Amino acid sequence: MIKVLVVDDSVFMRKLLGDLFSNEADFTVIETARNGKDAIDKAKRLKPDLITLDVEMPIVDGLKALEIIMSECPTPVVMISSLTKAGAIATLRALELGAVDFVAKTAGPISNITDVRAEILAKCRAAVRANVSQLTKTQTINHMPTTKQVYSSPGVQTEERIIAIGTSTGGPRALQEVITKIPGNIPCGIVIVQHMPPGFTKSLAERLNSLSAVTVKEAEHNDVVCPGLVLIAPGDYHMLLAKEGGKVLVKLNQNPPISGHRPAVDPLLESVARIFGSKAIGVILTGMGHDGTKGIQAIKHQNGKTIAEDQSTAVVFGMPKSAIEAGVVDRVAPITGITAEILRALAKQ
Repeated sequence: MIKVLVVDDSVFMRKLLGDLFSNEADFTVIETARNGKDAIDKAKRLKPDLITLDVEMPIVDGLKALEIIMSECPTPVVMISSLTKAGAIATLRALELGAVDFVAKTAGPISNITDVRAEILAKCRAAVRANVSQLTKTQTINHMPTTKQVYSSPGVQTEERIIAIGTSTGGPRALQEVITKIPGNIPCGIVIVQHMPPGFTKSLAERLNSLSAVTVKEAEHNDVVCPGLVLIAPGDYHMLLAKEGGKVLVKLNQNPPISGHRPAVDPLLESVARIFGSKAIGVILTGMGHDGTKGIQAIKHQNGKTIAEDQSTAVVFGMPKSAIEAGVVDRVAPITGITAEILRALAKQ
């Protein structure tokens, strides 16, 4: 039985979440809290298996409460955040501070919690199994770039090489570790799928861009893949690559979700394998499920290089495990060593 502490300043939301969990055989709500201070006290005293935490609350807000909880009584936390720009920024900060995952709700008095019921339950069940010890480690950024490599707009992918990365739960922290270590003069483009809703991928790109030597942006239809540019698939769109007139372009579509995801990792990696063949490097980082395995398989079949995150650092060892067990991963490394593996693979091509 998963013991849950529900934290929200809205009586309505506390009841909605309480009812949602009480209808499930494997969850029990042991207590609710109406603000961050209340949450900290009850987390320490009751030691729940899982906490759902609202971002915006009085007295002590969700971010401050999260920081103290992860420091003093580490517990899997799923943030309940609003679908706003401010909500997205706060959510990314929460993921940096150690939250396992988040669920976005509509702002206003009527919530769409019932619409995202399956998502909440799936993420909460995964969060309980997450590697919380990894999330309590403070992230340090090795460098704040003073000068950024400016990619050329008409830029053409001068080298027929590419790095493609797929990730889900735990991905924002993992990407921060990997992308901030990549040199600005890297001789190829980088494309990323991170399972996230619309708006959140843009905030993630902006955050990574502010910390990295490479340029990071949310991808747009017909963006040109070029050296030193990192393109992140926008929420609610699949991203593929296509070759047109000697350039490699981003193609976005809203085809049905794959394994419940849009964007999904597999279509991107499969398109990368078709275009770049043995010059592709595919990377699978922390995440729930098996998205990315078929894509990594496609890259491996074209003799491209494949890398996966090790279980020791993966917040959720689902996606990397699936790819590793399929026998299509060349190198396995902890998150702190992934960038070195990427650069090593690049040097050998």
